[in-house]
Amino acid sequence: MYVNLGIGIPTLCSNFMEPGVTINLQSENGILGMGPFPQEADIDPDLINAGKQTVTVIPGASYFSSSQSFAMIRGGKMDMSILGGMEVSARGDLANWIIPGKMVKGMGGAMDLVSGSKKVIVTMEHTAKGNEKIFDECKLPITGKEVVDMLITDMAVFEFDKVTRQMTLLEIAENTTLEEVRTNTGCEFQVADNLKKF
Repeated sequence: MYVNLGIGIPTLCSNFMEPGVTINLQSENGILGMGPFPQEADIDPDLINAGKQTVTVIPGASYFSSSQSFAMIRGGKMDMSILGGMEVSARGDLANWIIPGKMVKGMGGAMDLVSGSKKVIVTMEHTAKGNEKIFDECKLPITGKEVVDMLITDMAVFEFDKVTRQMTLLEIAENTTLEEVRTNTGCEFQVADNLKKF
């Protein structure tokens, strides 16, 4: 698989790859074949991901321009994108590129990633300082409508049906309850029959 890791929480994925599993992690600044974060002795300050963090690469990794990276993304070559999120709606709309009134350097690649990847997984904290981030409708400007396939937070894992866009709770964190998830989620959702704990 070819998987793009967005900045923020998604970059942590590279540290949790199962031995023997080959997934080529892409960073949109021009790396294919990222490995886990380096140990202190192995840091190369010139080898960074899109979030400006130092990274390692696996054997066979390649480097290329940002324009080639986006040609891969826009060309539908990414099997999956794992992005951070500011808000997600009950139908899988994503808002993650701007907070009105706050300074940003540019919109980044999120819009390309949600439209060019075969599967979109959003990882984020369930609440922001106790405030909900999952709503019936996003309050912040939308990155993509009905694009989220799976939402992973520190409290829960939700899946969005490709056809009906129904939001279903699949897993809850070991240290939380279903009632806490409901209280901290600003929309209705279905609960899987075989709800699991992680």
